[in-house]
Amino acid sequence: MRLGFAGTPQFAIPALDALQRSRHRVVAVFTQPDRPAGRGQSLHMSPVKQRAREYGLDVYQPPSFKSEPAAATLRGLDLDVLVVVAYGLILPASVLVMPRLGCFNIHASLLPRWRGAAPVQRALLAGDSVTGVTIMRMEPALDTGPMLAVRATPITESDTAATLHDRLAQTGAELIVETLEAVASGTARERPQPQAGITYAQKIAKSEALIDWREEAAAIVRRVRAFIPWPVAATTWEGAPLKVWDAAVAPTLPDVADGSHPPGSVLGATSLGIDVACGQGAVRIRRLQRAGRKPLAAAEFIKSQPLAGARFTSP
Repeated sequence: MRLGFAGTPQFAIPALDALQRSRHRVVAVFTQPDRPAGRGQSLHMSPVKQRAREYGLDVYQPPSFKSEPAAATLRGLDLDVLVVVAYGLILPASVLVMPRLGCFNIHASLLPRWRGAAPVQRALLAGDSVTGVTIMRMEPALDTGPMLAVRATPITESDTAATLHDRLAQTGAELIVETLEAVASGTARERPQPQAGITYAQKIAKSEALIDWREEAAAIVRRVRAFIPWPVAATTWEGAPLKVWDAAVAPTLPDVADGSHPPGSVLGATSLGIDVACGQGAVRIRRLQRAGRKPLAAAEFIKSQPLAGARFTSP
């Protein structure tokens, strides 16, 4: 089949790689326009554009598909299928019907749970025990299309958004190739999404990474895991931000009711970690980072930064 590919971030790379290895032909890649980044704000190519150029593929970067020139470009490719992975641009209904067999999306959740922009982070924040990948036929509405394939994966206690991102990206790559084989052979079967269990994964705001020590310990640990590698959970110490890269629920059980250990109080700092009182329970910080410094294991951090009697606050 003649395939088009639309994607932008690193999450889409495994799928593009898998399609390049398949018996189908990727004839063009669509990705978002180059964006300014870094201190010099020079223009940077998206990860998908960089990989597409390595393959020698034609790359198109329309700012929108609402314009006739962008739609005409897609129409002129005479595609059988357009595969869409974290593209970041809305495809109008008129565009979705251009490929002969349709547009298929790789979505990083078990739909209809976590429709929207940030399904990986939202699953971790909510404490979900399982997530996965869904291949769906695209419709004009957000992530509502019928499903062609679903594959689940457990969320472990050590998973972060980074590890889950990588695992789901690889799962999606494998599943889209299998799905396209079924589409090509005429054996693909579509089923509508259930009407029960619909949730929405809104885009992550940087402010959500701020730790509120009044929360229970388990919720704070989920926040730490959900925001690695961005924007990274943060607290304040000595008037400066302090990023938390690794944490677990501590075995320590402080008495916060009598006020002797208010939330944010450092209960102890050893080579095992820095125990901090929460609204319920305590969090053990195992890796952290001061502004302008590199991340350090707690054992290294406390060698130069005494924390006896310290209290962390929300930035």
